[in-house]
Amino acid sequence: MGVTLPALPSVLAIDAGNSKTDVALLGPDGSVLCSGQAGGFQPFRTGVPAAVDVLAEAMAAAGLRFGADRGPGALHVSACLANADFPVEERELAREIRSRNWGRATAVHNDTFALLRAGLAADAEPCGVAVVCGAGINCVGMTPDGRTARFPAVGRISGDWGGGGGLAEEALWFAARAEDGRGEATDLARALPAHFGLDTVYALIEEMHLDRIPGTRRHELTPLLFAVAAAGDPVALSLVHRQADEIVAMAAVALGRLGLLEREVPVVLGGGVLTARHPQLDERIAAGLSARAPRARMSVVTAPPVLGAGLLGLDALGAPPSAHGKLRAHFG
Repeated sequence: MGVTLPALPSVLAIDAGNSKTDVALLGPDGSVLCSGQAGGFQPFRTGVPAAVDVLAEAMAAAGLRFGADRGPGALHVSACLANADFPVEERELAREIRSRNWGRATAVHNDTFALLRAGLAADAEPCGVAVVCGAGINCVGMTPDGRTARFPAVGRISGDWGGGGGLAEEALWFAARAEDGRGEATDLARALPAHFGLDTVYALIEEMHLDRIPGTRRHELTPLLFAVAAAGDPVALSLVHRQADEIVAMAAVALGRLGLLEREVPVVLGGGVLTARHPQLDERIAAGLSARAPRARMSVVTAPPVLGAGLLGLDALGAPPSAHGKLRAHFG
């Protein structure tokens, strides 16, 4: 059975990441009428139509049955999407979503803008920088006059380093070299295979290479890296510190591009690696930001990113602060 929509305008908020997709249908007062979840959003692997089908699956999980010949169910679709890294990608995704007739108007943003919006107070001017470090890493910044700072954020070819996937690969690289003698000794060589019930990194590499351990399980290596670092392993700790320095570099460059290095502005952090609140990572980021942008106010957003997509949608409708407050309260 489908959801009965209110007579007043509403927002279809979508946050689609590499690993999962969340949707929430909002009333004009910021209330959450229904929500649903589906798998990861990866248009670079599946193509745009198939990727947008995943958004439709999340809507179906929420009980939403509008679009196509049923007519739009929301006044505004606010879609914050991973892998929408270039304007041409945003336009292509927006065209596909509009073709589904889910709302009367559609706005597509890179999902890092959802994190930034979620980290700003309801009455704050749209000004600050956000860094997301989840499966990958990205950073955006904006000013009240509409200027933005962005990075391509498409992996090593655009100069990126780290994120959960990158950290897992680095941990494996150092563990392999430690075991076979090419590199420095590290407890990663014991901890990584032990997690999978194996005795050696060689055995772990074989299992992964032959897909007996699915590639989707590589993300399990990142928490192990942090645990080994917390125990004092120099190699693991160097990777954690390098990740912190990369986050600081992205934030500082974005602030500098926008002329905000000397201003008191928020630097919002989010994504699974950062919301896990590893002390060695947090402390290094705080120290780095203090040195490069001493007036920046660092915060970590732990609320679901769909909150930011919903707030952007409410902004587009000119909703009152009470609606923003109600939506924030729902997501805690």
